[in-house]
This record gives sequence, C-alpha cells and structure tokens, in this order.
Amino acid sequence: MRLLTHNLLTSHVKGVKSGFPLAIEATDIAVKDVDFNPDFISRMIPRIEWAALSQALEMVGHAGKLPEALPEGYESNVDFLKTAHHCLMEIEVIEGHLICPESKHRFPIQNGIPNMLLAADE
Repeated sequence: MRLLTHNLLTSHVKGVKSGFPLAIEATDIAVKDVDFNPDFISRMIPRIEWAALSQALEMVGHAGKLPEALPEGYESNVDFLKTAHHCLMEIEVIEGHLICPESKHRFPIQNGIPNMLLAADE
C-alpha cells in the first residue's frame, strides 16, 4: 500500500465519526522505484492531507522527509516534487495493519493490499 493510498482511506466502522487518519502498524516496508511524473504529483498534492502524510511517514520510519507545510510554488519546484513522489509513490507498506483512530479496528494489509471490508455486524 502506497502512502498515497493511505492518505485517501478512512474507517467506515459503524458509529465512527472520525475514521481518519488511520494509524499504520507495518511489519514489512519496501521502497520501490516508480517512474517520476511531475504533472501527476503536482495535481495530487492539493488532495493530500499534509499532516496525515507526515504522520504516516513517521509511522513507517521515514520521518522528516517532507517540509511541515506545503511550500508556495511547489508546482514548479522539481526537487520538492521528487521528494513528494518518493514519499507518496515509492514507500510501500507490504504487510501490517491500518488501525481506526476511534474504534481501534484493525484492517489487515497483505501483499501491499489493504483490506477495508467489515463483517456484516460491524
């Protein structure tokens, strides 16, 4: 699961009012090369919850890779876009769990795929 995916996921457990951001409990993390596409990254940046991305990077052992705030003019800052690309697209959680911040429900991640399905009674 790429951190881009993590940033877009939320818990849908019954009764949960705030299911975002999900905590990451990773047992296997990989860094995989992905072709850099600056247009894609610059279009995705406005959709990213920046604080949640920073927390996710910390949870997977890559804290401090991004600035605390989104820099002005990021669209034309190639160095920043490359760093954001690395964080969003190349750091991948292979095995572990996503944990709802409110209910503490654990969603498994297997082979890089988060399973967000709930039982009928959840």
